[in-house]
Amino acid sequence: MATPTVRENGNGLNGRPRGQVSQEKKEQQENIFLFIPNLIGYARIVLAIISLYFMPLHPRRCSFLYSVSCLLDAVDGVAARRFQQSTKFGAILDMITDRCTTACLLVFLASAFPRWAILFQGLISLDLASHYVHMYATLTMGGSGQSHKKIDEGRSWILKQYYSNNNVLFTFCALNETFFIALYLLSFSSPLISPQLLETVPAQNGTATKGQLFMHPWSAGAMELARANKLDSTVPWILAGISFPVMAGKQFINVVQLVKASRWLAEGDLAERKKLGLPRKKKNI
Repeated sequence: MATPTVRENGNGLNGRPRGQVSQEKKEQQENIFLFIPNLIGYARIVLAIISLYFMPLHPRRCSFLYSVSCLLDAVDGVAARRFQQSTKFGAILDMITDRCTTACLLVFLASAFPRWAILFQGLISLDLASHYVHMYATLTMGGSGQSHKKIDEGRSWILKQYYSNNNVLFTFCALNETFFIALYLLSFSSPLISPQLLETVPAQNGTATKGQLFMHPWSAGAMELARANKLDSTVPWILAGISFPVMAGKQFINVVQLVKASRWLAEGDLAERKKLGLPRKKKNI
């Protein structure tokens, strides 16, 4: 005798209680984009964009907003663990925000200190390249479920210590940004490293005034006049001196990360070529 088919009715679906079905639908409708850590990530982006708007002429506002955006980087990780909302999207959002905000600040520094522009361009390239190659190597060689922060100590002891300890990671990232923010503030306060664009010329009455070249509101000269002697340079110099060793260490870690990830990809290439029997021996004609 054939078993009767259980049909959907008002009391359940395929024999399951309505409450269970509703719970399953609720779980299926979970919106990753509205997770609390990701909302914090969006807030970081908004704050960073506003800070960039104030960056050319308003150092205090820019520094405050930029710093808050950076500090929220630690908050979203705590929220992800607290609410069990760690996601791959959140990890990528966090990394992209970090790379883009730092790159934008370095672009400004390259324009503020044109003599050192090539150095800042190199730092941007190193930061982007090391993190991209590291992420790609992790996904390719470690599998799609592998996190870029899970490092095998046998592959790199330095990266293991850097990524496995949240306090170490936060300290390096925070002081790295502190150094660049300090340089940004020094561009508004220190004639030693930010020489004035306009020459000071003597006036007819014997007092010194600044030249009036390029006085259009959006000209380089007008920006220089707005920046000149606007801040005291004591605190920025102290911040730069304290954070410089850590910033230098962060760049060294970026180099190690780039080299290790490149070698990991090369190992995968060699294994794949061996699997395919490459290079194939040419037949003698």
